[in-house]
Amino acid sequence: MNQDKTPPAPQRCGWCGTLEDYCHYHDHEWGFPVDDDRRLFEKLCLEGFQAGLSWLTILRKREAFRRAFANFDIDKMARFGERDIQRLLGDAGIVRHRGKIEAAINNAQRARELLESESSLAAYFWRFEPDPASRPDRLTPEVLRAMTTSPEATALSKDLKRRGWRFVGPTTMYALMQAMGLVNDHQEGCAAGEAVRRARKAFKVPK
Repeated sequence: MNQDKTPPAPQRCGWCGTLEDYCHYHDHEWGFPVDDDRRLFEKLCLEGFQAGLSWLTILRKREAFRRAFANFDIDKMARFGERDIQRLLGDAGIVRHRGKIEAAINNAQRARELLESESSLAAYFWRFEPDPASRPDRLTPEVLRAMTTSPEATALSKDLKRRGWRFVGPTTMYALMQAMGLVNDHQEGCAAGEAVRRARKAFKVPK
């Protein structure tokens, strides 16, 4: 008798469905703690571009965004001028929205300012990590659908806006916190959620 059976697919959060690119992002990136400034800044920019669109759209354009925006190198982006804006508006591989493009460049400039007083972007962002005691006991799909922001995301948004950043509303900042591991919003029973918990336990918060 042939005992060769395909192993069952791991249990995942409902939002990623069965699409290969979504599942890979969910299993290997979403929620795992990040302390790399370039990755944090990239995700912040991409969250801004996502406004009004699906994350799948942005995920599938991510490599084109990286090419267009100098791999989200903060210093290089901060020097972008009108010629770069026109180049980006003509790039069919990205989201060609002048306001969002200008916001990304502005935010690179504001990031350079922030780094004059902070050891890293990561150290700044991780100060807004919620107290674990404030988190829900059970992350069911119903609970997660209702969690579009948090007091910490609102505080982060307010502080960034005070510093002149754009496209950094509370909902956008909560999505950033979910993606970069400041919160673990994998639903109860999700296999990746346990991997994220182990990664967070081993993670050293940047200072």
